[in-house]
Amino acid sequence: MFVAAAAFEAACQVGMLPEGHRSRRLHGHSFLAKVRAKLPVTWAAFPGSEVGDMRERLAQCVAPLDYRYLNDLVEQPTDENLARWVRSRLDLPDVEQVGIQSTLHEGVEIDANDHAHIWRRYVFQAAHQLPRVPAGHKCGVMHGHGFEVILHADQDLGTSQIGIDYDHLDELWAPVHAELDHACLNDIPGLQNPTSELISSWIWARIKPRLPELSWVTVYETASCGAHFDGTHYRIWKESSLDSALRLKRAPAGDPRRRIHGHTYTLRLHLHAPLDEVLGWTMDFGDVKEIFTPVFMRLDHQSLHEITDLDDADAGSVVRWIKKQAAGPLPQLDRIDLYETRGCGAILSWGEQGPALPV
Repeated sequence: MFVAAAAFEAACQVGMLPEGHRSRRLHGHSFLAKVRAKLPVTWAAFPGSEVGDMRERLAQCVAPLDYRYLNDLVEQPTDENLARWVRSRLDLPDVEQVGIQSTLHEGVEIDANDHAHIWRRYVFQAAHQLPRVPAGHKCGVMHGHGFEVILHADQDLGTSQIGIDYDHLDELWAPVHAELDHACLNDIPGLQNPTSELISSWIWARIKPRLPELSWVTVYETASCGAHFDGTHYRIWKESSLDSALRLKRAPAGDPRRRIHGHTYTLRLHLHAPLDEVLGWTMDFGDVKEIFTPVFMRLDHQSLHEITDLDDADAGSVVRWIKKQAAGPLPQLDRIDLYETRGCGAILSWGEQGPALPV
């Protein structure tokens, strides 16, 4: 799947909200529109131009929203309705998901079945240690993190104009935050072994009874790794950045992408495995990094177009190459996200789809 994003600045008012709600007042956001699609192989101008062509098509679609009063175009400009507005006007085949991020901390994704996947990000500061790790493991000593949590809710909105209000998520999160923030997690009942996976399921158990639409809980242990829980399955991801040069071999003469250029890529490896009942994790993040390092070294600070067994240096070709190199040593791996720029790149998935992390 190919993904693209385009930003726009706009003002709005959401009059359908209750009296006194802050979003009824005139306010503004730096919005980010996002799209994910399975494009036919013949759609793009040339093989490898899918990401750039898709980004240009999305930017053209949202251009009428930029520096506008959105109520002139959308009667109730909620994130959900803006996502629907974009989807109805976006000239792209096989669109799987269209999203609107109104801030870095909240957004909505509308899928092909008109389900709204609403998410909101929270932060808490806490200390922990993992008591069951091998001797000498750095996580065995008391340390701390600025943890981030994302609550995901999946609601079939049908024709309604608004789903779960972000303020409702705030109300549900508040007592959980009070218990976790500025605490030693090991002292909290149920978190004696506070791995990212077990923190996510602990939060799930407290939110799900009050929010039946809750679909995932995401916990960032650091900015580059974390875990998801959906009530049954655990997934983890490990993120890294690549500073690589490239040129697209199949770009036509005169196209700037044929010249040598470069990106600071964001690469996310997603892994799925049963929970280790003793250690309390699916896999050690450090082990993922160590196993993947030989592949990472072939990409980082390298010229991708010079890798002999890489078909081309476009994002789609690179994620396929990474799978060939890494799926054997990391059998838990079932999804790879590679972003050339914010929100623009390719996703290769051969397992269950987890939630798309904010970009």
